[in-house]
Amino acid sequence: MSDGQKTLLLTGASRGIGHATVKRFGREGWRVLTCSRQPFDPRCPWPGGEENHIQIDLADPTATMAALQVIRAKLMGRLDALVNNAGISPKGPCGSRLNSIDTDLRDWGKVFHVNFFAPIVLARGLRDELSATKGAVVNVTSIAGSHVHPFAGAAYATSKAALKALTREMAHDFGPLGVRVNAIAPGEIETSILSPGTEKIVEGLPLRRLGQPSEVADVIWFLCSEASSYVTGTEIEVNGGQHV
Repeated sequence: MSDGQKTLLLTGASRGIGHATVKRFGREGWRVLTCSRQPFDPRCPWPGGEENHIQIDLADPTATMAALQVIRAKLMGRLDALVNNAGISPKGPCGSRLNSIDTDLRDWGKVFHVNFFAPIVLARGLRDELSATKGAVVNVTSIAGSHVHPFAGAAYATSKAALKALTREMAHDFGPLGVRVNAIAPGEIETSILSPGTEKIVEGLPLRRLGQPSEVADVIWFLCSEASSYVTGTEIEVNGGQHV
């Protein structure tokens, strides 16, 4: 880490939007600390990845809080941006959608620990480091937080709706510290976890195509950069017009 180099802490970095975000910030010269359930994969194409990786099971609140000490040691007092990208959405048999009646209550708890509680645990635990740089927080929500989705389950959807509301509350509370808090809500993005049948949704999108992870990463970059220095408390939809 060089003097003056900005630092990003990113959860859910192991694939898709997370991978694209690491690459985007890396091109800008940022140091990126990554967090995921898995150990660092040496196939990830960025330098210093293993030493800047923290293995955390965000579904375990005790482990998440314990990891703060490890993260702080790696940050060395500086955090310019926190991107809460990690999210889980359990499925039923053959990948079927789990509705509010069928979802096991234990699964509700796991989903909310990863998708909702982990973002505030990390932001609260690292508020001094964020405040020191007048940094930014970006919470990754979802189009499923606003509409019933054919594939996203009820627990996932409600956790993302709660995260949207939390973004507003955090913007209010962290603002006096000089920290901006925003959210992005991706729609159908071309990643390895797309559900069969997504092509039917794409046919109805105004842009008639899937979004690319790099397009989502560009919006995350905007919200962490000086270009959005007076933007806080908002959610940007990145969905090709799926919400209209």
